[in-house]
Amino acid sequence: MRFCFVVEEQYRFDGMPVEVIRQLGAWGHRVDVVRPGTSLLRLSEVVRAGGHDAWVLKTVSGGPGLALLEAAAVVGLTTVNDARSIRGVRDKVAAAVVGRGRGLPVPETYAVARPELLAELPAAAFPLVVKPAEGSSGRGVRLVRSPDRLAAVSAGLSGEGMLIAQPYIPNSGVDLKVYGVGGELFATERSSPLHPGQPQRERSVPLPAEVARTVAEAGEVYGLDLFGVDVLLGPDGPVIVDVNDFPSFRRVPDAVARVARAVLELARTGGTAPGAAAVGPFPLPEPVSESAPVSVPEPVSLLTSAGVPFRIPATAGEAG
Repeated sequence: MRFCFVVEEQYRFDGMPVEVIRQLGAWGHRVDVVRPGTSLLRLSEVVRAGGHDAWVLKTVSGGPGLALLEAAAVVGLTTVNDARSIRGVRDKVAAAVVGRGRGLPVPETYAVARPELLAELPAAAFPLVVKPAEGSSGRGVRLVRSPDRLAAVSAGLSGEGMLIAQPYIPNSGVDLKVYGVGGELFATERSSPLHPGQPQRERSVPLPAEVARTVAEAGEVYGLDLFGVDVLLGPDGPVIVDVNDFPSFRRVPDAVARVARAVLELARTGGTAPGAAAVGPFPLPEPVSESAPVSVPEPVSLLTSAGVPFRIPATAGEAG
């Protein structure tokens, strides 16, 4: 099979997706790489029918790669993830509206162009977590404990555009990052950036059933095949505080092979419809080369993607 990976400069040397590209090449598949941040692209040549089985995007929020992926989707090409789903979770305003509207445990969310406007909220609404509506990787996240602290965070958030604010959820000081890949869910426990005094840690942990149900539903609601969900365990149960497309998959066992297999399966099927059987493990192809070729792409196939039913490995960290 032949793939086109759209890779932003920030991830040019990152294991995700560099090692996935290398793995697909080792299995005998052709991988072309487009770097939209540093390339002059003739769109009529790059985005045209014929040539690729799927396009895959690894990009920062607001990066130019998403526009290219959307162009591929417009002409009917398979994308991993669905280009519209990526846009939906990258915009945290839209993601909050969709999540709450579909019954996911997403906190009440306020949108403002300037953080000082949050002073219009009653003091009882604080503390608030404020962050850029198109932020990523924890950039610009601020805990504002009271209205008189808004001025202190304004300078750090200037130029970030639209902001969102959500009530702070009391928690133990650790977050759960749950990854969805190849029909399975994997959980990592991490120290919260909002609790800098806590001992820093990151480790794989068993996934509680209630969290698994919530995250699987989130994958379906947002229409993502490869994703990560940040979850807090609050007084009333799990709360979704962020959703990411194509995350790092850190501490997922055999992450590179799992992601590569998932990309292959999605390219073969064009996505899995809701309610279909969970994607299961299948034999790895025999490796035939050491690395993947790089060239300018020309894609193909039908675009369709949706959330898939997920299963949890019987034991935390089990390869499946």
